[in-house]
Amino acid sequence: MTVAVVLFTSDLRLHDHPPLRAALAAADEVVPLFVRDPAVRAAGFDVPNRAAFLAGCLADLDASLRRRGGRLIVRSGPVAREVRAVAAECGATEVHLAAGITGFAHRREERLRAALGADGVALRVHDSVITAVAPGALTPAGSGHFAVFTPYFRRWSQQALRDPLPAPHTVRVPDAARGEEPPRRADAGGVSAGLPPGGETAGRERFAAWARADLARYEDRHDDLAADGTSRLSPYLHFGALSPVELVHRARRTGGPGAEAFVRQLCWRDFHHQVLAARPDASVRDYRTRQDRWRGEDEAADDIAAWKEGRTGYPVVDAGMRQLRAEGWMHNRARLLTASFLTKTLYVDWRIGARHFLDLLVDGDIVNNQLNWQWVAGTGTDSRPHRVLNPVRQGRRYDPDGTYVRRWVPELADVAADVVHEPWRLPAERRAVLGYPEPLVGLGDGLARFRHARGLG
Repeated sequence: MTVAVVLFTSDLRLHDHPPLRAALAAADEVVPLFVRDPAVRAAGFDVPNRAAFLAGCLADLDASLRRRGGRLIVRSGPVAREVRAVAAECGATEVHLAAGITGFAHRREERLRAALGADGVALRVHDSVITAVAPGALTPAGSGHFAVFTPYFRRWSQQALRDPLPAPHTVRVPDAARGEEPPRRADAGGVSAGLPPGGETAGRERFAAWARADLARYEDRHDDLAADGTSRLSPYLHFGALSPVELVHRARRTGGPGAEAFVRQLCWRDFHHQVLAARPDASVRDYRTRQDRWRGEDEAADDIAAWKEGRTGYPVVDAGMRQLRAEGWMHNRARLLTASFLTKTLYVDWRIGARHFLDLLVDGDIVNNQLNWQWVAGTGTDSRPHRVLNPVRQGRRYDPDGTYVRRWVPELADVAADVVHEPWRLPAERRAVLGYPEPLVGLGDGLARFRHARGLG
């Protein structure tokens, strides 16, 4: 009997899984393996919301495998050591793995290749599993990656994607494969109350329901804060419970402006992956430096704390930050507003905000989180690096009735729509009763500080 191992990482699904299908084609028996790597915890990525969601993903993956005659093998320890041990115990000759993007993933692959090679075990790495189009597959003339989204989108849209693969009917796991009990969602403390269930089953159900009800309206509603018409699929994409290739195909079959707008968002995800694949240092350093002298934890401790707590005095910013803490997720428009406020109105280092998001976001992803923060901070790929989003104007535009603000800032629940985004216009005695804070800084003062720091006059 021939045996192959499939190492699951950020691809926790059975549908459209090229490494699994390749392993099943190459061997009589397959070991579906997930390794709980202590390096993830040491790096600060094993935070409660993602740990809880991951537990749901693993439980669902194990249940799906058991319905097909298999089971998920879970081990704990350094990845190279555990994969090597499993391969030796089961007599595997191949290990299949989805290609990673980050420096962390590349180092893991290098250690695996060295450890397995010493035993004569082949490592097979598969592209287009975590992204729809592999990083590096599309490059402009004279450069290793696209630094501007629009030309990338044009090329990406012309790319022929592979056909999605069906989930296997049967997975035979060798008796020699031994593992431990997978983590339980209940074991993760400090989880946001509104955290959704993890796993491929929940992700596919969510997409199907959203596509029926909201996909056609996505172009018109994706920025509407109160409508909450976004797909909320980002956690499932982050953990690979859904395939981006399959989502692009299914959206394109639906057709229409809403589907096109949704596919464009999936392309943004691929765009960021190809940027970070080419520039892995952009996870911690400016992609394009503006010579900023950011305020840090010591200089801006009170402002940072107020921002994290949703007590800045700007309602739409505070609503976003409170949604983040309550749900482990935030509407994309609110992400832009809260990030702009921290980096450009308060002039605080983008890395401080990015770390806070990673501490709470269930979809907290080094690639998209860091590069979106850089885009907003003006150190990334934005062609207008000095733009500042005015939270009052943005609130009026994307939450005109104040519904989103009232949902997350109950102090303002009874404030009229014409002043809900500017509560400082209310009489002082009314503001005192509301208990809502005064603004941390005037928008004009914040803008002047930012422009001076950037040398804009």
